[in-house]
Amino acid sequence: MQKALLLVDVQNVYYTTRQAYQQNFDYNRFWAEATKDREIVRAMAYAVDRGDEKQRQFQNILRAIGFEVKLKPFIQRADGSAKGDWDVGITLDGIEYAPEVDLVVLVSGDGDFSLLADKLRDKFGVDVEVYGVPQLTAKSLIDSASRFIPIEGELLLGPPSC
Repeated sequence: MQKALLLVDVQNVYYTTRQAYQQNFDYNRFWAEATKDREIVRAMAYAVDRGDEKQRQFQNILRAIGFEVKLKPFIQRADGSAKGDWDVGITLDGIEYAPEVDLVVLVSGDGDFSLLADKLRDKFGVDVEVYGVPQLTAKSLIDSASRFIPIEGELLLGPPSC
């Protein structure tokens, strides 16, 4: 049985599915698809914590599905810009757990992760499946993946909202 590590960039998947489809990502469907016939070594969802109740409920849903939820505080800068990405944390966890797995499943369209995918494949011999919204996933990441799985159709929750 293939040993897998799941890494989900919650902010990226939220904004890309909303922008492309006006829908949300179906984490239950993803879990069922990504874990089928695989031993999950670790499953981590990386999110920004704004401290509101709706967000806490969502994080509890992720935990109930089987994810370890990693939170980083939302930072609002004096100039109005915001900071809250997990790129470094996701990359460090990917490298740390690579020796224990055969496959890393990454949910993100961020092209910065093409470097991670290349390293995982070239240095550790690990396959990398990338789930991303096709029109909003960096070509470099798609090219670096062992397999690209488009987020569309059944991986989206319900009909598009108007």
